[in-house]
Amino acid sequence: MKRLSILLLLLSIISILGGPAAALAAPYESYNYSWYGDPEPSPVPYLPERQITGTALSVGSFSGPEDMFVTPDGKIYLLDSGNNRIIRMNEDWKVTQIIDKFMNNGAEDTFSVPQGMFVHRDGHLYIADTGNKRIVELEEDGSLVRIIPPPVSDVLPQGFVYQPIKLVVDSAGRIYVVGKGVFDGIMSFDSGGKFTGFMGLNEVQFSPIDLFWKRLMTEEQRSKMILFIPTEFNNVDIDEEGFIFATTGEAFSRSPVKRLNPSGTDVLKRNGYQPPMGDIRWTFDGAMPGSSTIVSVAVDRNGIYSILDNKRGRVFTYDREGKFMYVFGVAGEQQGTFKTPVDIEILGNKILVLDKGMNRFTVFSPTRYGETIRNAVIYTDTGEEDKAIALWEDALKMNNNLEIAYLGMGKAELRQGNNLQAMESFRLGMHREYYSRAFERYRKEFMWEHFNKIALGALAAAVLAFAAAKVIKVRREEPGVVGMAWHNMFHPFNGFWELKYENKGKMWFSLLILLLLSVLYVLKRQFTGFIFNPDAGSTDVSLFAEMLYIALPFFLWCVANWSLTTLMDGEGKFKEIVVATAYALVPLVLVQIPLILLSNVITVQEAEFYNLLESIAYIWVAFLLFVGMLTVHQYSVSKTIATMLLTLVVIAIILFLALLFFSLAQQMLNFGTTIYNELLFRMAEG
Repeated sequence: MKRLSILLLLLSIISILGGPAAALAAPYESYNYSWYGDPEPSPVPYLPERQITGTALSVGSFSGPEDMFVTPDGKIYLLDSGNNRIIRMNEDWKVTQIIDKFMNNGAEDTFSVPQGMFVHRDGHLYIADTGNKRIVELEEDGSLVRIIPPPVSDVLPQGFVYQPIKLVVDSAGRIYVVGKGVFDGIMSFDSGGKFTGFMGLNEVQFSPIDLFWKRLMTEEQRSKMILFIPTEFNNVDIDEEGFIFATTGEAFSRSPVKRLNPSGTDVLKRNGYQPPMGDIRWTFDGAMPGSSTIVSVAVDRNGIYSILDNKRGRVFTYDREGKFMYVFGVAGEQQGTFKTPVDIEILGNKILVLDKGMNRFTVFSPTRYGETIRNAVIYTDTGEEDKAIALWEDALKMNNNLEIAYLGMGKAELRQGNNLQAMESFRLGMHREYYSRAFERYRKEFMWEHFNKIALGALAAAVLAFAAAKVIKVRREEPGVVGMAWHNMFHPFNGFWELKYENKGKMWFSLLILLLLSVLYVLKRQFTGFIFNPDAGSTDVSLFAEMLYIALPFFLWCVANWSLTTLMDGEGKFKEIVVATAYALVPLVLVQIPLILLSNVITVQEAEFYNLLESIAYIWVAFLLFVGMLTVHQYSVSKTIATMLLTLVVIAIILFLALLFFSLAQQMLNFGTTIYNELLFRMAEG
């Protein structure tokens, strides 16, 4: 028993001093976002392995560290900004070098609150010496190579203050610098240190309403208005292909991270359910309101990249396509949490997060869940389908809500030629584009295998259509109730005249049209192809709700039109308006079944046929409604158009009054409830 107690004590000490990941429990929960944007619980992908401070390294406490860098051979550099020094460590977390001064023209020189650094593949160290307004390039041993002074150019604005804060260097020696308060983009220097211009300018975000009000304002009012200026970058990284990853930290931005090509164009892929932006659900109240504040990005050799949310202390990881993989971390001051995280780096499969507020950095190691997803993404990208499928299946056992796993399995199955299985995986992964690719291949295979049956079916359909046309032609002279609706579609002027003056329009049939349209919309919601309705068959659909969805605007139109035309000498009665409006909806009724069938046999690239057919139906309905109103009220063309537009205005007024009425009714009910409760309270006191 005594030995067991000693062993437990030793394990506790190891945990406190920075032991293995298994000794530290996760002080946070993880989640992943569904296709609908809802956060769903998931296993934790990374656990804190150790926390490293300057004291633990025997180099004195860190003071406001600002940056880190990990070289391909595993050297870790830390920029201890408050102490104006750079600390280099090996993979065993042993300090191998401290650079806090260098010789410059025979004199000792030091840094002044440096905020960024980069280690080139040739071993040269580039430091953004912010306080001294310069870039310092050193040899690996710390000896000076050169000092790159502030840029000089006519394109720089008057009064420009050069304060470099972050930088990267490409394989050709070109230097890209993020400057504090620079809104023109990332500053670019050639290999000789000469300023060559800006790249990657963030586009100004504004709304048409802002522009409208700005035109109405006086010059003094405009001067007090928030300026339309681009957002400045706050950090950069560079991948193995030479593309620059940059972050902005802009609030509510849907693109806080960009991947810039040499011309400065953003080429970051955003093929996930939501763009890479951190949290996509947030509130405007609480301790940390608003969207994520992205302050750093780190890219590994496989194209997987992680971004750091400074506001909530979270790390979000995405694959090269921009699909969300996992998230971990939380704001706090206990082990494994962050107070003021400022930078993130990747060491193999580990993630390092630098916390300026706590003067330390934390090493996170992947759990089985995180490692499985990471390797599955890598194998999917490299085309190792068998390994990828096995890992995705393993990931789904740990989290069956992981939609990216279904997507990864589908891509692997698609490469293997298992098109039907790939379709099912893409459907579960809610990815329309890849589902369309698999379906196109499966459709081609199916048509070749069943060509004779398809040809015979098409011939039979043509014969039936021809026979139906003959029957309709025979009965055309004496159309019944249904025939009248058909006749009205192709001969609207005669048809609506007969509906009004020969009483061939039936109210019961008009209501039947509304019911039939509601039923067809229910079928459309349930049986439209996945490409056009990812929710098909996955949700409960209410016939009553669909009827309300159709009947409410229908009768609003009829009531508003009747109210308006009564004041404008319209000859139409309310019943005639209802009948004419209902008969005008017949093309929309007839097109639903063809749309449902078509949606199940075409791909995304052929969606124009679906959209064209649906657009024709709506245009046809609008034309029939116009002719119907013209005939019922005996208006001119211009007056009919005017009254139809005014009818929409009246509908808006009715809706406004209805909302106002319900709001007042709710307030009166709350007032009455308050009085009632007050009376009960006083009676109880008496």
